[in-house]
Amino acid sequence: MKLKISKATWSWCLYDWANSVFATTVMVAFFPVFFKNFWCSDAGRILSTERLGVGNTVAGIIVAVASPFLGAFTDTGRDKKKLLGSFMLVGVCATAFLYFIPHGAWWPALLVFVVANIGFSCSTLFYDTLLVDVAEKEHMDFVSSLGFAFGYLGGGLLFMVNMLMAAKPHMFGLQDQSQAIRVSFCMAAVWWLVFTIPLLLFVKYKKFAAVSGARAIMADSMARLRKTAGKILQRKELLLFLIAYWLYYDGVNTFIRMAVDFGLSIGIGTMAIMLALLLVQFIAFPAALLFGFWAGRFGARRMIIAGIFVYLIVIGLGVLFLTKPVHFIIFACMTGLAQGGIQALSRSYFGKLVPHEDAAEYFGFYNVVGRFAIIGPAMVGIVAQAVYAFGVTPVVASRIGMASTALLFVSGGILLVVADHARAKASEAA
Repeated sequence: MKLKISKATWSWCLYDWANSVFATTVMVAFFPVFFKNFWCSDAGRILSTERLGVGNTVAGIIVAVASPFLGAFTDTGRDKKKLLGSFMLVGVCATAFLYFIPHGAWWPALLVFVVANIGFSCSTLFYDTLLVDVAEKEHMDFVSSLGFAFGYLGGGLLFMVNMLMAAKPHMFGLQDQSQAIRVSFCMAAVWWLVFTIPLLLFVKYKKFAAVSGARAIMADSMARLRKTAGKILQRKELLLFLIAYWLYYDGVNTFIRMAVDFGLSIGIGTMAIMLALLLVQFIAFPAALLFGFWAGRFGARRMIIAGIFVYLIVIGLGVLFLTKPVHFIIFACMTGLAQGGIQALSRSYFGKLVPHEDAAEYFGFYNVVGRFAIIGPAMVGIVAQAVYAFGVTPVVASRIGMASTALLFVSGGILLVVADHARAKASEAA
């Protein structure tokens, strides 16, 4: 069956283009740098890492707790696009507000960043549920990958401009690098808002009977939540996949959130780190599409495992031994080959396992798992702090902390294989 990409599908993909600028410019790149050097400049390297890791973890816990309730609430007949738009506005406003936080105010900055993360993550929950409305099962791998590819391209284009602003602020009429980074936060907010509009206008989805009345909505949401949780527990292949995803995605999430802090902690210059992040975006764009194409030939599970192996190579050779900026750039680009593919194929793999009419509930649990992928960032900071307390240098402590993520990738990969075998057996028995 030939794939025809509709206006709704293109509009759905554009939300990845829209919100990825928060992930790239804010979450991955400039916020960690600005937090360490501007808002948390009086603290040591290890303490600022610990604060950032804990902040990311707190945001993850809040989203993880809220996600299943949001999913169940949506499947009572609530408007997915209105909920997506509401959380998008929360994220946009919080991102823009970062501009106004003064030097040294690390805890207000971290608080606003947590709020922006909540808006970003919760809007993504509703975005993910719409995948089943814009793509047939046989095309989900490719459409999901196309969305991530759009995200990497859009995020990369704006980040390239923001990098130039930070490197040459006077060329853009800005006073200094500090102002350039704060303006970049505002630009990311505007970009996110504007490119969400096509999804809100053109994406349609199947609506099911709505429940009215606050008490009835709450009762129905809780009943759906219990019912979906029971179904997941009864389906071995689904439960095992969610546990596997929780583990290996925690590793991916840790690299996304802590790579900049890690580079700064081992002495890599800021501009080399920014260049590496920019290259990751443009490498991940075609790589995500290739992973989607290869998944059609080799299967999503095999391609996810291939991505996990890439991360293990980066940990084994890069995290422990890189010493020069060029090393950081090379290994960052290697993660770009796998990052988008793992994310896209995990989403589509799950989407093909769940019933269409209850997709929001199931993706609520999927989002819970993704947001409870919070062990990694805190683990990196805590392990680094622990080994530093035994007398090793800050650089060595940072390397050991980041290397601890290998445990997440290995255990997640093993469970994914087990889950896929369980899925095959379930299909044979059906």
